Amino acid sequence: MSTQPVSTTSNSTSPFQITGLASGLNTNAIIAAEMAVAKEPVTDLTNQEDGLEALDTQLTSIQGSLQTVANDSQALGFASLFNTSQAVTTSDPSLITASTGTGAGVGGYEVSVTQLANSSQRTFTFTSPTSADTITIDGHQETIPEGASIQDFVNTINSDPNADVYAAATDSGTVVLSSRATGNTGSDFIQVSDPNGTLVEQTSLAKPGQDAEFSVDGVSGTSTSNTVTNAIAGVSLQLGGVTPTGAPVTVTVAAPAPSTSAVVSAVNQFVSDYNAAISQIETQLSQTPVTGDPTQGTLFGDFELQNLLGEMRTSMYTSGTGLPNGMSALSDLGISTGAAADATSQSSEDGQLTVNQATLEQAVETNPSGIEQVLQQWSQGFTTTVNNDAAPGGTIDSRLQGNSSEISQMNLQISSLNTVLADKQAALTMEYAELESALEKIQNQGTSLTAALNGSSSSSSSSSSSSG
Repeated sequence: MSTQPVSTTSNSTSPFQITGLASGLNTNAIIAAEMAVAKEPVTDLTNQEDGLEALDTQLTSIQGSLQTVANDSQALGFASLFNTSQAVTTSDPSLITASTGTGAGVGGYEVSVTQLANSSQRTFTFTSPTSADTITIDGHQETIPEGASIQDFVNTINSDPNADVYAAATDSGTVVLSSRATGNTGSDFIQVSDPNGTLVEQTSLAKPGQDAEFSVDGVSGTSTSNTVTNAIAGVSLQLGGVTPTGAPVTVTVAAPAPSTSAVVSAVNQFVSDYNAAISQIETQLSQTPVTGDPTQGTLFGDFELQNLLGEMRTSMYTSGTGLPNGMSALSDLGISTGAAADATSQSSEDGQLTVNQATLEQAVETNPSGIEQVLQQWSQGFTTTVNNDAAPGGTIDSRLQGNSSEISQMNLQISSLNTVLADKQAALTMEYAELESALEKIQNQGTSLTAALNGSSSSSSSSSSSSG
């Protein structure tokens, strides 16, 4: 039998390689099979670790969503949400708009506008200077360089913070200067001195500035600006046009009240984030485990999350204590969740919240103190319920910390087992290499003995032949 040498060398990246097996056995396959069995504990630990890491990813995401919901619910209980303000409206916003900052007398005001405030204007023919020119406007000097264009001149005026006029090029050779302040100027306005003739006035187009003229409930008034703050106490009027004769604009100042739009916006934000959070949790609770994939179904049927969902849903329709009938639960405000028995859609079966905006707005407008009490009392209980799980130090946080500790321990075990497995594989490889070497020696000895016996038989046969 021909034999090949047995290799028992190794390096840092591969185990001993056995070739030319004297036994005829595939010892590499035997070693691989033995090691596969030995590695099962490592595989099990790795799968458990992968599962815990996937679980942590889902828990961390859910925790973030729940913290957002808790912040939203807390905001619904802030007293600042119900700070009062006064709405001011006008019957024709294209002619007059109005606002109040500090408050104003409640009621309606009839406002007529007969004239808007304007700036004074002077119009000039512009000629590009053949040399640098200095133009004085209302005592303020502007230097215009040689060859400047009409747009260069306009840019120089408009970019000068010390100038008291604006400039506009109405065509390639005409400039209109307008005073930066509106109001009655009389006949003495926009005085221009330009001996070099860069600007030549078109005197027929001169227009003095004028005040706004108006009346409020028949009482006349004037203003140098179209923003009028002295017509209705506490109200700022922005005049945008002259009112038709005999058709004043009505300015209405409402009673102080919370901002309906602010409350509705805060409720809608909470409902949107709440629905997103419970949808995320339900998706994880219903995801069944998959054989061979430890990352799937890590929260399937999770008791703690199921319990939290139940508590969150219960709080949506539980009446508060010490509150009047008809204004004691979120459902009284138009915020509802469908119980499964009453479900008319999949979203109600899943406990998704809906908002009846008309009901909510009416509640804010007709009973602002009642809705404030409901939301403040509900907010405290609901926020506490969610934060018990989602806040730092809560149930989810504790689970994450426990999983992190367990993963660290698994890493240590896996590292230790891998060291043992590496030693075991090296020992098996050496053991089989030595076995093959011993078998090879025995085979070689057998071959030598057979050859010797064959040689002896041949000698005996030759001797017998000679004697005959």
